[in-house]
Amino acid sequence: MDNSDLFVCIDHIGLAVPDMDEALRLHVDVMGWRLLHREQNQEQGVDEAMLGTGAQGDENAMIQLLAPLSPESAVGKFIEKNGGRGGIQHIAYRVADMDAVDATLRERGATLLYPAPKSGTGGARINFIHPKSTGGVLLEITEPPAAPHH
Repeated sequence: MDNSDLFVCIDHIGLAVPDMDEALRLHVDVMGWRLLHREQNQEQGVDEAMLGTGAQGDENAMIQLLAPLSPESAVGKFIEKNGGRGGIQHIAYRVADMDAVDATLRERGATLLYPAPKSGTGGARINFIHPKSTGGVLLEITEPPAAPHH
């Protein structure tokens, strides 16, 4: 796969938040972001909300709020490690062909968290590149469903 074909754009920035209602009040009521989608992902152990701009375009980055459903979830552990406060948990890169990108990254030596993509927000296919392969930053790769969630 050619380097220019790997990524489409930055899909979203994932923010871990201890309290979803408080985070939504801040981002929607105070900052003016628009709630595009909200769901609970039991497999990932999170309550998540995708936020966009007023005129959310196909390649405009979003904000993803992630509140833990339990302290044992990855986001719960992240918040605990961060002194009970939230913070930037990951950056997500959008891809058009998850299987090809997944294979290319593995061939190039990246360590992915899952052996195969999992189901993410709104039916997206996701995987994560381990922070040990990226200099300390958790990177998500995401292939949106055919009908985008915004």
